[in-house]
Amino acid sequence: MGAAFARALIPRRGDTARIPDRAVTIHGHRQDLARLAEYSRVCEFTLRHSVPATWIHVLTFPLHVHLLSDAESSVPLVGAVHVSNDMTMHRAVGADEALDLTVHLENLRPHRRGALVDLVGQAHADGELVWDGVSTYLSSSVSVPGDPEGRDRTPFEAGTPHGLWRLPADLGRRYRRASKDPNPIHTSRLAAKAFGFPRPIIHGMWTHARALAALEGRLADAFSVHVDFVKPILLPRTVGFTSTATERSLDVAVTSRDGATPFLLMRAKDGSP
Repeated sequence: MGAAFARALIPRRGDTARIPDRAVTIHGHRQDLARLAEYSRVCEFTLRHSVPATWIHVLTFPLHVHLLSDAESSVPLVGAVHVSNDMTMHRAVGADEALDLTVHLENLRPHRRGALVDLVGQAHADGELVWDGVSTYLSSSVSVPGDPEGRDRTPFEAGTPHGLWRLPADLGRRYRRASKDPNPIHTSRLAAKAFGFPRPIIHGMWTHARALAALEGRLADAFSVHVDFVKPILLPRTVGFTSTATERSLDVAVTSRDGATPFLLMRAKDGSP
């Protein structure tokens, strides 16, 4: 994935925002059990036969990079921010199941700071849709004509966290080994500073995964989850975690230690749509 990631970082010239009008698929992907175990450890999932929803996102991520590095794409990774994520587990997926993984880009649309685009992924097992996800990115490098859409964010109220997580300085490197995400802003102080961060930041998908790990045993095999990535988390740092059960969902916030500033907001619901 390194070469594709490097190509995806190159700014494109031109005044027309565009994305590839095609999908890419890997057929019969066999999951790497050693890598899955490492991923589970770094995200604090319990090792079990069924895999986490965010693990399947990790398996599709190289296809994200492949499409964004395509010559038909004018949306580079430079300046692109992962702003939200939606996933649905339609049933439990076994670690021994072969998966057909597919990703395409769609819904390029205006935003007040550039353009939004959705990377849509699916995983099938023996022809059955078992997982799907939508990763929404904001690119400040391109623009799209039209009026920016309003975006509803998961509600947040400041409060004392239910628990604290200590994120060590090497967490980005540990997650990189398991996820294979080569973005240096998570592991290099120099790269982080080049993008305006005083220190490396943890991957948003680690925070997403860690929040789901904290809910193990509280969600059914089939569930849907929406996440807003509100603010990056600098490493090292201690963050707060809060979960609240409502009639229809589990609402989660990963916050500053005092609970005043949200970094990630998540809403999980049992059942497949």
